[in-house]
Amino acid sequence: MTAITITASVILGILAISLTVSYVCYRMAFHSPKKNQGDPHAFPNDGPYEHLRERTYDMVEALLAIPYESVFIKSHDGLTLHARYYHRNEGAPLAIGLHGYRSTSIRDFCGGGPLALDMGFNLLLVDQRAHGNSEGHAITFGINERRDCLSWINWACERFGNNTPIMLYGVSMGAATVLMVSGMDLPDNVRLGIADCPYSSPVAIISKVARDMHYPARLMYPFVWLGARIFGGFNIAEMTAARAVANAKIHLMIIHGEGDDFVPSSMSDEAVTANPKITKHTFPDAGHALSYMYDTERYQRLVREFISKNI
Repeated sequence: MTAITITASVILGILAISLTVSYVCYRMAFHSPKKNQGDPHAFPNDGPYEHLRERTYDMVEALLAIPYESVFIKSHDGLTLHARYYHRNEGAPLAIGLHGYRSTSIRDFCGGGPLALDMGFNLLLVDQRAHGNSEGHAITFGINERRDCLSWINWACERFGNNTPIMLYGVSMGAATVLMVSGMDLPDNVRLGIADCPYSSPVAIISKVARDMHYPARLMYPFVWLGARIFGGFNIAEMTAARAVANAKIHLMIIHGEGDDFVPSSMSDEAVTANPKITKHTFPDAGHALSYMYDTERYQRLVREFISKNI
């Protein structure tokens, strides 16, 4: 065997190993196991969620009982996306709800959704790509989801008119999506955005979770990036929430639990640093996406005050 043959074999072996590791990283971080998700009653079994299980179940059931219309659009890359539309009043402002990673809009908005309806909003609860009844196999941590959000905004403008005020409302990955889309060229009727426990960037949250799982985040990053590019068709470093909000022309409010050990509250500080006009409120002891549950009265008051000031 010649030296050239040996070198080629070594290179091919390295490439094969790199592709294999990249695919494993893609499956772990970005692939959507749709057969295992979509159940709004699937709550975490431990930690701060356990004692809230019964209350959350009742809130989910109450939202499921409200009549809605299924609506569909096409994404920029050809996926059929689904959302639930709840109609309250003709000419009312519209709230667009974006749920979190491997979650559901019914569970993530079992509190915020009825609150928006009670405030007189019509409500659109989106199934993010690769979730629920929306097509797709790759969760892109807000990279493509922000483009999907813009498509839903355009759908709303076509259906309700360009004068209908729109509020964007996101939880976790949906909150990061709200911050990312805020820096895009939005119609003038998009007035404000509420981001509940957003992360600062896809790279930051993936690296943080990798460290929590005792993986070498720095060593894994090239394979995670490559897996997203090859198997998911997107670049995880394309956009960050902090970079996007620097160009935001809408009013933004961030809500974050101080006890959030999944997406630390410090991540949302990066967005506030990039855009000091952002309003931020923290909730002592509240875990991830649990600020509403920990202090419902204060959460509702802050949302009502923010909306009444800006719409």
